[in-house]
Amino acid sequence: MQDAAPRLKSLVEQLVGAPLPVRIRAWDGSEAGPPGAPALVVRNRRALRRLLWKPGELGLARAWVAGDLGVEGDLYTALDLVSGFVWDRGEDARGLGEALRDPEVRAAVRGLVKMAGPPLPPTPPREEVRRRHHLHTKRSDKRAISHHYDVGNDFYEIVLGPSMVYSCAYWEEGGTLEGAQRDKLELIARKLDLKPGQRLLDVGCGWGSMAIHAAREHGVSVVGVTLSQEQAAYARKRVADEGLTDKVEIRVQDYRDVTDGPYDAISSIGMAEHVGSERYLEYAGVLFRLLKPGGRLLNHQIGRPPRRDESAYSVDEFIDAYVFPDGELAPIGTTVTQLERAGFEVRDVESIREHYALTLRRWVANLEAQWARAVQLTSPGRARVWRLYMAASAVAFERNRIGVNQVLAIRTPEASGASGMPLRARTWNQVS
Repeated sequence: MQDAAPRLKSLVEQLVGAPLPVRIRAWDGSEAGPPGAPALVVRNRRALRRLLWKPGELGLARAWVAGDLGVEGDLYTALDLVSGFVWDRGEDARGLGEALRDPEVRAAVRGLVKMAGPPLPPTPPREEVRRRHHLHTKRSDKRAISHHYDVGNDFYEIVLGPSMVYSCAYWEEGGTLEGAQRDKLELIARKLDLKPGQRLLDVGCGWGSMAIHAAREHGVSVVGVTLSQEQAAYARKRVADEGLTDKVEIRVQDYRDVTDGPYDAISSIGMAEHVGSERYLEYAGVLFRLLKPGGRLLNHQIGRPPRRDESAYSVDEFIDAYVFPDGELAPIGTTVTQLERAGFEVRDVESIREHYALTLRRWVANLEAQWARAVQLTSPGRARVWRLYMAASAVAFERNRIGVNQVLAIRTPEASGASGMPLRARTWNQVS
């Protein structure tokens, strides 16, 4: 009997309490759901066992990464429909425990267990990180960064393109990814008011793009720090190729170990998400002490909306297990408060949320265009991780589930209180 898909659809709708907006196509050839909608393809019974042993996001992620679950049709449309199905129900939605009090739901689950086959749990995909949650010690941070950034420079060249910038670009109509990333670097340089002869610390310098731009276009001396050996080696070669070794130093170093301040300016671009709530005030304090009085900090960071009960916030299971181990997102208000507690004067906050959705869609297109090579460089599972993570993140930015903000802060001199800011500061947005 070919009835797996209708039974799955019925169970999901019973558990969630809403109609399923996508189709389900099962391994037995059965199909159920709205005609013309994208289909979740359940390729084998092992996908069910993964969901039974880990109900929710982590079970779905394991099935996707292992290739047990796929999507037929437009991936963004599928993710948009599924995410809306979950997100639009809000924090007051019926939970699994409440659903299982329904006798019909319990009976459906028993049928699903029988359908799934042998009860032993499938082994998690090898791409999954064994999570330890070490409260962001130097050792655990280095291990987490290595997991994410030491995938291989050749792989990142495919995804990021020639700019090798792994953060939100700054777009204009009809622009290219490379041009938008250049404009983002220039936007940051203008906000920091970089001038020849100054010293810039680039925290989490990646493959050296900000350091090279600041030195080449603005004549500053730059120290870039990263915990990734592969990033550092790549960045040093780029610096040498640009003839900037006298102006740019790339270190494999924890930002907490930087002791050669003061710096005139600090850029932290897409790094603070790795710091963690327990360490954020320490992070802000370290950067404050490394700046000279009057120096500027540009903190470019992904954020999330606040919850009514912040103690209920938990790290995204898929992201934590496969993408950014121990990464955390905070509301922009929390970030600003922590920076101010450390002594900074916050002078400007700019949301560029829509820009990140555009950036991620370009990265996904780059990955899909060279899929076979990406798989060869990493693994089929790793490539699937990146495709899902970037596409789902694009949808999350578009739906305002997450955002990204640039916060400009100053170590205002205590004696004079003079910020050095012009009365009308936002001339930096006129990037050409």
